[in-house]
Amino acid sequence: MCRDENSNSDPRWRDLLEGRWRAQVKEVTELSLAYHAAAEAGEDQDEARRLMHRTVAVRRDLADTEEALRRLAVGEFGRCERCESAIPSVLLLDVPESRYCPRCAGEPASARHTDTVGLSLG
Repeated sequence: MCRDENSNSDPRWRDLLEGRWRAQVKEVTELSLAYHAAAEAGEDQDEARRLMHRTVAVRRDLADTEEALRRLAVGEFGRCERCESAIPSVLLLDVPESRYCPRCAGEPASARHTDTVGLSLG
């Protein structure tokens, strides 16, 4: 895959990520309002807890999307954070927030964080 396929010059990535960002902001807002309404009404604590957990998960997704938008803005989008190889477009279309290529994503997290300067990772 050539580097330009995932470049920030392709507006489809920005459109895709911004659409996801808008949907996530909306969902976080709706979940937060529902949680506070449930908590104030003294409703079922299990429901309030479920809403809180869902809100936290969507906020994580939102942070991942914002990070992908940052990578897009600085020209790093579509590149593996570990080996710098191109992330396949088919993966990015499914999970545009992807930070790792399939090979590096399959490695334990500890292996991704133990790179030593000067050593070949290839």
